[in-house]
Amino acid sequence: MGHGSSGLRRLVREAAKFGAVGGAGLLVNLGVFNLVRHLTDLQVVRASVIATVVAIVFNYVGFRYFTYRDRDKSRRTKEMSLFLLFSAAGLVIENGVLYTATYGFGWDSPLQSNVFKFLGIGIATLFRFWSYRTWVFRALPGRTPVTGPESLLETAARKPKARQRA
Repeated sequence: MGHGSSGLRRLVREAAKFGAVGGAGLLVNLGVFNLVRHLTDLQVVRASVIATVVAIVFNYVGFRYFTYRDRDKSRRTKEMSLFLLFSAAGLVIENGVLYTATYGFGWDSPLQSNVFKFLGIGIATLFRFWSYRTWVFRALPGRTPVTGPESLLETAARKPKARQRA
């Protein structure tokens, strides 16, 4: 097996875990959005921002303790700051789509609001996946290039014998 296949497998596993947390977060987001719209007289984008914030908190817990639980935990304050920064950017992307549909085009029926909320979440999710895995939940230094066992043997064979330790 080549170097790429284990990296691809790891990325697929990571994307599946990210998707599981994100899918649950999507349900939280849409559920809170529709609940707030049903129970209050808040404007659509304000209701959406509240729902997004609730989902961000839900997702942080899911990503930290499920998707990226094996990642570096030593920089928790920096991690949380970056998570909030990129989450805020995602919030702007997500709700910008809804805002544009609602106020730019007048598409504000409950169905249209949910469609554009969902579309905004989709676009923001792509951004969040890239930013979280690149900047927030960083791989531990020694674990970044995990490759197949054959490459570890090659690396060991190339080292001078004097430097190898049992």
